[in-house]
Amino acid sequence: MAAAFIDTARISVRAGKGGNGAVAFHREKYVAAGGPDGGDGGDGGSIVLVVDDNMSTLMDFRYKRKYVAENGMDGQGARRNGRAGKPLTIRVPRGTLVRDAETNEIIKDMSDAEPFVLCRGGRGGWGNSHFATPTRQVPRFAKAGLEGESHDVILELKLLADVGLIGFPNVGKSTLLSVVSKARPKIANYHFTTLFPNLGVVYVDEGVSFVMADIPGIIEGASEGAGLGHDFLRHIDRCRLLVHVVDVSGSEGRDPVADFDAINAELAQYSPQLATRPQLVVANKIDIMADESLLDALRAHVEPLGYPIFALSAASHTGTRELTLAIAEKLSTLPPVTVYEPEYVPRPPKIDASEPLEITVEDNTYIVSGKWLERLMSNINFSDYESRMYFDKMLRENGVFSQLEAMGIQDGDIVSMYNLEFEYQH
Repeated sequence: MAAAFIDTARISVRAGKGGNGAVAFHREKYVAAGGPDGGDGGDGGSIVLVVDDNMSTLMDFRYKRKYVAENGMDGQGARRNGRAGKPLTIRVPRGTLVRDAETNEIIKDMSDAEPFVLCRGGRGGWGNSHFATPTRQVPRFAKAGLEGESHDVILELKLLADVGLIGFPNVGKSTLLSVVSKARPKIANYHFTTLFPNLGVVYVDEGVSFVMADIPGIIEGASEGAGLGHDFLRHIDRCRLLVHVVDVSGSEGRDPVADFDAINAELAQYSPQLATRPQLVVANKIDIMADESLLDALRAHVEPLGYPIFALSAASHTGTRELTLAIAEKLSTLPPVTVYEPEYVPRPPKIDASEPLEITVEDNTYIVSGKWLERLMSNINFSDYESRMYFDKMLRENGVFSQLEAMGIQDGDIVSMYNLEFEYQH
């Protein structure tokens, strides 16, 4: 059953290719040499991520791992441009981190409502009408569309909750959440009832509320990945406050002090920073407590450590209001939920330039094309100085300018590479 909760997934995404430009000439009775009128290709569709608050897991990505957006349509005669490819929208739960699969760097934290363009569609190629000049009146060439961006990414769900309920399985976390919020988690008297986190909004007073997450029971060894624990520790990374629920009833023969220490040891092993997160301790199930010394021992253990303790019964609703008021008061003093900053910096593409380029000459215009050049240009941001310098360096290192000079190019001649034209200067 544990596999039912999916909180990481690796997917491959590819934006659509731009459509090709058209080579066409105006044909009309009584109009001689009507001129070039080939339309441009449409841009390829982009891959766009959006937050969907109705999703709570990454289950949708368990079986579908490849996502490809629509290609742009080719241009046509009569200056008819091709239709742009439709963007492909991928919905993810709020709190999903998008990481580069190769470096594990964060590309985007999907915590806000803004759509995020993960891969941009390829630009459509220009039709021959774009290339008409006073000296080049009948261009017989158009440009191919560029490939869209592609990326392998890892999606990792880290819940966006103010408060995380932690503790061993079956200590009453789900019951507590159901009592203080409108969440309706599945509750039963057996271990690992909760296989994925439940979220509930707790309304305390007019304008005062917070999000509480019932984190599935951590077990000893969770920080090493034992049982279900490691997956769930991830979800308390963002919680501003931890509410540590301990069963003090003695009904299962457990030692509350030992349970409290075991959970905190797991937190410290997983993340020292998490172990220092503020905690409130809940001594639960006092309505069926057979031995008050268990509660007294827990109180004597946690209060000297600086943890406030609340004795209550979630099942009978005893003491729950006092707890929610204390949580709201504590949250008012804490910084907001963490939103992770992007770390990813796109690397220059790895280009295999061994395949020769095709260079044709028409009206003092040197038309350069080839697979590796196309791939290179798909990854260059021509508005960025460093990116342009890298592009120039790649052309020089791979002998493109030497090849043009060998073909007789002169200063002032035009070099045309896909959607880029420039005057050649030695």
